[in-house]
Amino acid sequence: MMKPIVSQENHQVKLHRVRTRQEKEYKKMALSLNILIAALSLTALSPLCLCSKAYGSGGYLYPQFYDHSCPKAQEIVQSIVAKAYAQDPRMPASLLRLHFHDCFVKGCDASILLDSSGTIISEKRSNPNRNSARGFELIEEIKYALEQECPETVSCADILALAARDSTVITGGPSWEVPLGRRDARGASLSGSNNDIPAPNNTFQTILTKFKRQGLNLVDLVSLSGSHTIGNSRCTSFRQRLYNQSGNGKPDLTLDQYYASVLRKQCPRSGGDQNLFALDMVTQFKFDNHYFKNLIMYKGLLSSDEVLFTDNSRRSW
Repeated sequence: MMKPIVSQENHQVKLHRVRTRQEKEYKKMALSLNILIAALSLTALSPLCLCSKAYGSGGYLYPQFYDHSCPKAQEIVQSIVAKAYAQDPRMPASLLRLHFHDCFVKGCDASILLDSSGTIISEKRSNPNRNSARGFELIEEIKYALEQECPETVSCADILALAARDSTVITGGPSWEVPLGRRDARGASLSGSNNDIPAPNNTFQTILTKFKRQGLNLVDLVSLSGSHTIGNSRCTSFRQRLYNQSGNGKPDLTLDQYYASVLRKQCPRSGGDQNLFALDMVTQFKFDNHYFKNLIMYKGLLSSDEVLFTDNSRRSW
């Protein structure tokens, strides 16, 4: 008579153990998500300025730099960015990327805007920027409007910084005061653009090393990666994950396999290099935390994104 009771108790014990393991896993996932989101919140409220000094008053940047010399500067930038967003919802991500790619090469000095001439070899020709960087015409439009309002006053470097902030805000992200007073570069660095900007197939340690060269830390890396909550990536940037991640002819198993099968339909083994895919397939044009949730579900599009969650070397933090 007691055997069924013992059997039932054993079954209940097993269920309890399974549920306990599941709860532990969910808690780990929740903790990872909370850390990632907290990191984004902390740094998103700070400007993406990789240099604390410029050539403003006293050699430092400060938000009121144009209050007297061009009081409508920020209003003009914001207005033109908003108009561009209404016409092209991809533009905020493009402007944010322009600022990031500018700052990772010689600091936030607008060197990315320079065309090749004389001794200058444009950064537009680098691997990270060629056939992918966009928004240059809009920056020129903003610069023209500012020149009409206050000639030879507002730097292109500050325009990029303001446009990046306004792009974040208009897509639903946080706002922050942008320190101003940057001066524009007179030269470019093609090698710096090729070597210093993190690549989509870089390892976690390589990406972290590139951030540390800029004076940034792990929290900055996780936070700024969160900008991939908006925008697109080309097939050529993640194709290896679908077909040959480690050179052994096998796909990246850290990528959700159903998601991978969907991606393969528009990103074949050859051809379709320029086909675009949303970095965040849930809310492509909204600045939110779905990017981090995607990583936990193994649905980060780029390898450089997914390694934030899957790389074992980062678990100590």
